[in-house]
Amino acid sequence: MTEKQKNLVTRAITGVLFVAIMVGGFTDPRFMVILFAIITGMTLWEYTGLVSEIKGVSVNRFISTVAGVYFFLAIAGQRMMLVQGFSVFIPYILTIVYLIISELYLKAENPINNWAYTMLGQMYITLPFSLINVLAFQNDANGNLTVDMLLPLSIFIFLWTNDTGAYCSGSLFGKHKLFPRISPAKSWEGSIGGGIFVIGAAALIGYLTYNPEAPNLLGIPQWIGLGIVVAVFGTWGDLVESLFKRTLGIKDSGNILPGHGGMLDRFDSSLMAIPAAVVYLYALSIF
Repeated sequence: MTEKQKNLVTRAITGVLFVAIMVGGFTDPRFMVILFAIITGMTLWEYTGLVSEIKGVSVNRFISTVAGVYFFLAIAGQRMMLVQGFSVFIPYILTIVYLIISELYLKAENPINNWAYTMLGQMYITLPFSLINVLAFQNDANGNLTVDMLLPLSIFIFLWTNDTGAYCSGSLFGKHKLFPRISPAKSWEGSIGGGIFVIGAAALIGYLTYNPEAPNLLGIPQWIGLGIVVAVFGTWGDLVESLFKRTLGIKDSGNILPGHGGMLDRFDSSLMAIPAAVVYLYALSIF
């Protein structure tokens, strides 16, 4: 077996295990919270390690990671109605204040860089992952907790479908570069093809979940709208991470997933798609 074939087999095995773990995580709300708390921590740990290699940057890796995981769990606890009130966020706020004030005493070469990269990690990674709890846990008209595992899972189904469709379409028809400065491999034809695949997947989910006796907010048109939002913002998320890696001069964000790179490589699309999906769904509820 050649090296290329071995890499392909490794990539395939890792991909299958990854999808199995992800889908399994959505079989129970507690599994989902635990899984994404771990994902949040691992991604932040990877990110803080990468930015700390930049000359003049020194981010407190441990405290930044713990703070991010705590914020995720605080949001989950509130959405699941396990905790009430604003007080649950006070430890997180105090931690962020500490990370800022501590630069007064550390005599770092460029404390502004440290502040900026610390807060970027919280905004770019912690906040998007925490919003998955908004998709999973909601309140009905009577204020009772309702749990919907399909909604957060669908974000990843759409992202995976978009990636597969874009790869197939781009390989067959790709001629016009989508964003050559950032990602030379992506094409307009691939992106459009990925979007078409996602529309088909969204329509199928809408059809399979439609219940005329208990209509819910998302019919087939709303599912298709969600799919388009996820496809567009997922592509932007991929490009944002490509820009991040290009700025740092690295090919992969890590090697924790053999054949697939690091955590940021695997979840880059979702970091833009999850917040966009939340905004889209809230817009539907308002209008």
